[in-house]
Amino acid sequence: MVSEAVLVITVLTITLVLEWIVLRLANRPHLLAEVNARSSHDTPTPTMGGVVIWAVGLTYLLLADAGPIHWLVGALTVMGLVGLWDDLRPLSARLRLFVQLCAATAVVWWLDTSLPWPILLLMIVGIGWFTNLFNFMDGIDGIAAAQCLTFCVSAQLLVGGVPGWMGELLWVTAASTLGFLAFNWPPAKIFMGDVGSGYLGLLIAIFVLYLWHSGQLPFIASLILLAGFWFDATYTLCVRIVTRQSFTEAHRSHLYQRLAWRYGHLWTTSAFLIFALVWTLPMAWISIQYPSWAYVSLTLVVLPLGLLCFRYQAGRRIENSMDNKSGNT
Repeated sequence: MVSEAVLVITVLTITLVLEWIVLRLANRPHLLAEVNARSSHDTPTPTMGGVVIWAVGLTYLLLADAGPIHWLVGALTVMGLVGLWDDLRPLSARLRLFVQLCAATAVVWWLDTSLPWPILLLMIVGIGWFTNLFNFMDGIDGIAAAQCLTFCVSAQLLVGGVPGWMGELLWVTAASTLGFLAFNWPPAKIFMGDVGSGYLGLLIAIFVLYLWHSGQLPFIASLILLAGFWFDATYTLCVRIVTRQSFTEAHRSHLYQRLAWRYGHLWTTSAFLIFALVWTLPMAWISIQYPSWAYVSLTLVVLPLGLLCFRYQAGRRIENSMDNKSGNT
């Protein structure tokens, strides 16, 4: 196995160089993320920065001695290609959902689990949902990359070092995401795009299921580490459904978007990072060391998120305020 430090430094360096090149190439009208009803930026910004993360990850998988991972590589390849296509020419939501569910099915097939079919079906739906919500949550500078980075590093710390090619893939993902974050940190010079958010959403779901299935990291510990994303997205969707809003239309009513509108992107992303490192990581550790306290730890993590969602009216339509402003700082 390659030294972890050498691997991280090599991937980080390659990513920084490639991101710089993509930034120069993507600064063209048809490759800019325009301001729309969902965006939180004020000016058109180069996108597709996630193509580097996707390419680096796939390159590692193709070169690594990882055994029979054809279904896994195929799912990640297709997810990135569809995201890239969507960045260049928007696709229908139905087609994207179909591809996401097909990719999720391929991942579950690759795991070769003997669980009952209702559980397998639930896993497919869960993977599809997380892939979608990662895209939903990629709405302000740095936050999606920060979630991926903190999860990869936290998982390695909690496990004590994931062995084999999966452990190396965690480090590759962390390093490539860090390299991208250098250009995506508020104020962002380039965005991740659907090619990056779709790929990372699926990849993180793969990490969660693999670590759980192999007995290395309990599922509830991963839920705790990812609570900032899945709770915000799920709470917001439920509120929009209950209040009879069209949950398929673009909006800026997630908790993180409300906070960014009020306090700015830098403050919000920094607060998210602090919450992940100071609160969710220790709670995940407690859930592992003291299994009987696992659900208490999960509750302690989502409780402040729920209170913040209620306080800032996540999911609700607020007229004459942020719906008419971009809120980018």
